[in-house]
Amino acid sequence: MFPTYDVIVVGAGHAGCEAAVAAANMGSKVMLATMNMNTIAQMSCNPAMGGVAKGQIVREIDALCGYSGIVTDHTMVQFRMLNRSKGPAMWSPRAQSDRMQFAARWRSMLEANPNIDFWQEMIVGLVVKDGIVKGVRTGIGLEIPARSVVLTNGTFLNGVIHIGEKQFGGGRAGERAATGITEQLVELGFESGRMKTGTPPRIDGRSLDWDAMEVQPGDEVPGKFSYTDTPTPKRQLPCHIAYTSQEVHDILRTGFDRSPMFNGRIRGLGPRYCPSIEDKIDRFADRDRHQLFVEPEGWDTCEIYVNGFSSSLPEDVQYKALRQVRGFENMKMFRPGYAIEYDFFPPTQLKISLETHLVKNLFFAGQINGTTGYEEAGSQGLIAGINAHLAVQEEEPFVVRRSEGYIGVLIDDLVNKGTKEPYRMFTSRAEYRILLRQDNADLRLTPLAQKLGMAGSDERMQRVEAKNDAAEHIEKVLRDLSVEPGQVNGLLEEKGSSPINQKVKLHGILLRPQISMEDLRTAIPQVAELLSGYEQEFVDLAETNMKYEGYIRREQEMVDKMNRLEEVHLHEDFNYQQLASLSKEAREKLSRMKPRTIGQASRISGVSPADISVLLVHVGR
Repeated sequence: MFPTYDVIVVGAGHAGCEAAVAAANMGSKVMLATMNMNTIAQMSCNPAMGGVAKGQIVREIDALCGYSGIVTDHTMVQFRMLNRSKGPAMWSPRAQSDRMQFAARWRSMLEANPNIDFWQEMIVGLVVKDGIVKGVRTGIGLEIPARSVVLTNGTFLNGVIHIGEKQFGGGRAGERAATGITEQLVELGFESGRMKTGTPPRIDGRSLDWDAMEVQPGDEVPGKFSYTDTPTPKRQLPCHIAYTSQEVHDILRTGFDRSPMFNGRIRGLGPRYCPSIEDKIDRFADRDRHQLFVEPEGWDTCEIYVNGFSSSLPEDVQYKALRQVRGFENMKMFRPGYAIEYDFFPPTQLKISLETHLVKNLFFAGQINGTTGYEEAGSQGLIAGINAHLAVQEEEPFVVRRSEGYIGVLIDDLVNKGTKEPYRMFTSRAEYRILLRQDNADLRLTPLAQKLGMAGSDERMQRVEAKNDAAEHIEKVLRDLSVEPGQVNGLLEEKGSSPINQKVKLHGILLRPQISMEDLRTAIPQVAELLSGYEQEFVDLAETNMKYEGYIRREQEMVDKMNRLEEVHLHEDFNYQQLASLSKEAREKLSRMKPRTIGQASRISGVSPADISVLLVHVGR
């Protein structure tokens, strides 16, 4: 009935969709298995992509020929560049999407790929022989053969939904949990754990008093995520900001005795940086209000997402409390918020390629690895899909280094450090964040996609080369072009910067913090003529490169030093127990995690600099 697939992807959320298209676009024959074809790429939580560090990840997915950025650009209802008041390393794109259009666009792009087949049914187990995955088993007893399998089960593995004292099995509102896979993996020797996440109530926007809230419009000149020729929105929907109050908090506290978080029914740890409303008012009892972001779900629906009010309290408590929020006095609820507990597998059981140590050609991606967020999931799916294809071809795995992308930071952190709570990406997790900006993800990663032979990468590389050439030319002209005091002193005085008394290079003027490229374009005709021939994205890159060249150079020197350790490879069957000079903890962790390089070994918790010195001596360095 079925051919032998190169890659079977289990789960069609953000990780699963990216895994499927990555493997298919490299030439693999792929099956995407899902319990419900109507919920492919569903935005289970907030209808948004990007944010601090997450926006960088979406741009990196796009640079590696993934689809998340393209889908977002085609379905966005609002775009904002966050952290504009800070340096460019912190700038992070974020977009609200139309939830229904987002899922529909993803499905149409998947169905347009001739290398992807679909199967709608619960996958209850794997076919494993001699430590190698050979396929999957379905709920009705079918076996579908495959050379590799990617598990992207999200919150469905033995999922339990909690609303107050009510609890019932489910992987998402209205959908049943997935069973069987956890039990088989544990029998195979995998360690599993439980995590928790949650979602807020959905509200009828027709019942809200919008004039009582603060308006949060999108950017006047909206940007986009994809480096390809995707549209920018011609119109945008506003978001709004509301606030809780002491009255709201008092009502919420009346439900604490029935809260599954506080009475012990929920044992899994929830996301530290996205706490439920009851957790916030318990942990921050001195705060008399908390901010709520009131976000539209799309162009053609009145459904509203109340970001910041995630809750598992009883539905009557949620309802009463929300009605005390200004603007929500006549609120009607579509459904209450809930918490969900689900199985995950500590990611220290994975190789840096996201292949499992215990079963060959089996890959994990997304929330099964203990992460939270569409962006984190999508990036893991992309890498797992690429490496599942490469494993079938018996080629070396593809690895994004920490110095090459936030995707590399994410996977390196998971595999080497593990996580006991849902992992979320932040810019502070990256030691090279001046290099890992959202504006240069294509320069960093598209050349790697081209080497992999990803579909469409040749056309993308032409744009990368044009962008790089443009930035270099703009920089060269500004370094060579001199200006007289009379040409710029008026601008300098207007901006509160010291005037000059002799000719200076324009590059030196641009380095002043008060002066921007746009200022030079306005004041100097030669600059206006120069920049008129280039896209704004190319101009912005040149400006950032010049203004931060000292910081960029220092970070690159740090990268070069670290990369020397990344070039020293370790054999997977290396016997660390024979090295008595290593600490006992290092021998134990190195034997279990089998790092690919000395650099990776140096980032494993419990492996000291002294242990790394021993390894370097042993390998002749």
